[in-house]
Amino acid sequence: MKVFQVAGGSTLSVALFADVTNSRELVELMQSGKMEPEVALLNASLVLDIFPVLAAAHKALVSKSRESLTTRTLHSELVYNYAASKHIRESLKRCGISDQTSYILAARFNATDDEMTLVANLINGKEIDLEELEPRSNRDQILKHYKVPPQELAISSISDAITCRIAAIDAL
Repeated sequence: MKVFQVAGGSTLSVALFADVTNSRELVELMQSGKMEPEVALLNASLVLDIFPVLAAAHKALVSKSRESLTTRTLHSELVYNYAASKHIRESLKRCGISDQTSYILAARFNATDDEMTLVANLINGKEIDLEELEPRSNRDQILKHYKVPPQELAISSISDAITCRIAAIDAL
């Protein structure tokens, strides 16, 4: 687990899990609103670097401070923002987890150590270091999802391209 300062004194605690075997149960808990503690669960194969996740978290916190969340919760707003799409259902489906997801990035705002222990206990998988994000990511799927052309990669990184899309989606 790693903790990042995000905005306005808020933190984002992040943990990465591989070989997850209970994704179906996690999806059911999220859909029923019974996940305790509440947490954002991202399909980690679409996460190349933590910086775009932090950008999405910052946007979620700004939306909450303005009382203008697009989704029902702050944590689902993080997943929605990470997808960089205006379609809520598609965003949550694409960048959130599904019944078959075995590689998960869990994120919680302002989490205590006890809450992150509870999150780790919810997920039946092996917690691994965040440095595993890049080598385990699905680069081709990321490029396809975010529509990053080769010309853009000639002058920028994939992480920068994703972050720009997260930041600019509201302007489109």
